[in-house]
Amino acid sequence: MNAADRLLGPDAVARHSKRVALICGQEQVSFAELAERTARAAAALQALGVRPGDRVVLLMRDTPEFAAAWLGAVHAGAVAVALNNRLTAAELEHVLADSAPRLVIVDDAFATRPCGTLTTLAGSALRTRAESTPPAAPVAMAPEAPAFMLYSSGTTGRPKGIVHVHRGFASLGLAFRRLGLGEGDRVLCTSKYFFAYGLEHGFLATLALGATAIVHPDWPDADAVLDLVSRHRPQAMFSVPTVYRRLLAQPPARLGVLAAVGHFVAGGERTSRQLVEQWREATGGELLNLYGMSETFCACMMTPPGTANGARTGLPFDGVQVELRDAQGARPAPGEPGVLWLRHPAQATAYANLPERTREQFRDGWFCSRDLFLRDAEGYYVHQGRADELIKVAGQWVQPAELEEVAAQQAAVIEAACVPVPDGDGLERLALFITPRSDPLQAEHDAAEACQRLLPRHKRPKWVRAIDELPRTATGKVQRFKLREILERELARKD
Repeated sequence: MNAADRLLGPDAVARHSKRVALICGQEQVSFAELAERTARAAAALQALGVRPGDRVVLLMRDTPEFAAAWLGAVHAGAVAVALNNRLTAAELEHVLADSAPRLVIVDDAFATRPCGTLTTLAGSALRTRAESTPPAAPVAMAPEAPAFMLYSSGTTGRPKGIVHVHRGFASLGLAFRRLGLGEGDRVLCTSKYFFAYGLEHGFLATLALGATAIVHPDWPDADAVLDLVSRHRPQAMFSVPTVYRRLLAQPPARLGVLAAVGHFVAGGERTSRQLVEQWREATGGELLNLYGMSETFCACMMTPPGTANGARTGLPFDGVQVELRDAQGARPAPGEPGVLWLRHPAQATAYANLPERTREQFRDGWFCSRDLFLRDAEGYYVHQGRADELIKVAGQWVQPAELEEVAAQQAAVIEAACVPVPDGDGLERLALFITPRSDPLQAEHDAAEACQRLLPRHKRPKWVRAIDELPRTATGKVQRFKLREILERELARKD
């Protein structure tokens, strides 16, 4: 088998042929054309010495050239590795050393990024070579052979390489199916292709189901998103809570174009009850929660349409097995949180070059997400945060999400993040960071008062600080270590 052939082989092209696969600016690429460009890109890579199992790194914008190069690598039996083009120099150096690629394909826009002594090729040069090269046949690969790698966002350490195999492509588009999306539907996903969320919902799932991906080459701001919606009227929009918040900050009259969108989905980070309510009030649309991770590549669970309340993460998709386990591996009592373990048909096989970490989290066909969930009275799963974010204060465990939820419900607060910071005696205390809607002092006061009124003493923050914007990774996850550093520097100055 070959995963690229599954998406763009003769059967797929016969079904979709002239249907548009990608819309990028003024360019529209049909399924047949993308299949041709993929097979030619594969041939060009083979002519450059790329062999099955070799890793091919892509440092590129999201474009049809990226699509052909990424799929071309898979078509050739190589392992495609798309990288975040905003990696720091140190992160890029680590990822290149960790992935040990045969070839690095670099867009002209990133030609100055240091790639050491590795063999590099400009994205435009690959396209030129591919256009003059006869198409290659797909290389037959074992279902368990590596097809691509994703690199984690590095919120808790250096980025980890996550190895995915050819069989995983059979599970693409589970969220699309739940929403009734399929052939000819247009889908806008604002997340980038180096990120599992964007790779599936903005690219590969559309190919798997015969839909059309609306592609934006760069990092879209609110203006770009509204323009794309206005021009292409997608049936569904997949984005992250941060982008939805930025859209809500626009003048209400500008949000009218969103009425054309049939479904709104939020993934990549936790979605708050406040955001879901504000979105419904501003647009009339329901904001559905989607949960997945780089280790499963394809989505795991989603809020079914008509059931969103901001708290529920959702229900698992067909074929996805989930279990909640406590610290001893047993099922927690009803209503109590537990760590989510999964068996997903698109599950990764390992962390590259990290055998001990692989053994810790990949066990007997199950994967430990390290995310805390509970099941509500109606059987829906509710995300409670990360198990490794639990903080012991005065001998009692505290989940930061509890404080964040209380603070975010205040009208003066846009969003909140809670982190542990040692006080002058070296004891862990809670620091609550908020982004204010307008007046920082008012937001700090309201958040502190709400925590004082609604939370027991050991769960109340010692410090509440307003900042313009929460620091985030490129995938939208809050960089909590940077918040700790902000307060630690402040406390050091006072000492």
